[in-house]
Amino acid sequence: MSVLGYVLASDDRLSGRLLAWRPPRWLRFWMLSATRLGDGWLWAVTVVALLASGNRGLQVLGAGVVAAAIANAFLVFVKGRVRRPRPCERAKPAAFDVEPLAWFPGDRFSFPSGHALNSFAIGTVVALAFPFLALPVLAVAASVAASRVVLGLHWLSDVIAGAIVGALIGAGVFVAFLR
Repeated sequence: MSVLGYVLASDDRLSGRLLAWRPPRWLRFWMLSATRLGDGWLWAVTVVALLASGNRGLQVLGAGVVAAAIANAFLVFVKGRVRRPRPCERAKPAAFDVEPLAWFPGDRFSFPSGHALNSFAIGTVVALAFPFLALPVLAVAASVAASRVVLGLHWLSDVIAGAIVGALIGAGVFVAFLR
């Protein structure tokens, strides 16, 4: 079996288990909240916090915008070529009824996860600029990414790829603009 075949089979097994799983209420709340934060609320709060944190915050905000722009250009380019269907197109998780964002019809494909990509691209810039915030910022990014798998909106490999590429973009932007 090829490496890609192994990854796809592993994604399928995990997705099948998650579809049948009924997580505890607190976890369902956490996952739904995390995915909604990644829909845009998290970015609004981040902008306000960075605007309120002085000159360094404005510099980090500018770098975060650059990281998000690069991440989204990468996202559009790759999703348009890979065109991997989402796991929720096969079956819905027993515990959730969540759909991909309807106002982005071009985002109907799964690979890579845009939520994971953006959370880690922007989160890495913020974490590197403000090391004392690294743990909570990256925990939120990881929660957003994990929510996409638990909710059946992405395969695990979509989220891992998005997180890795996002972290690399964020680190690169930090080194280029803020270091």
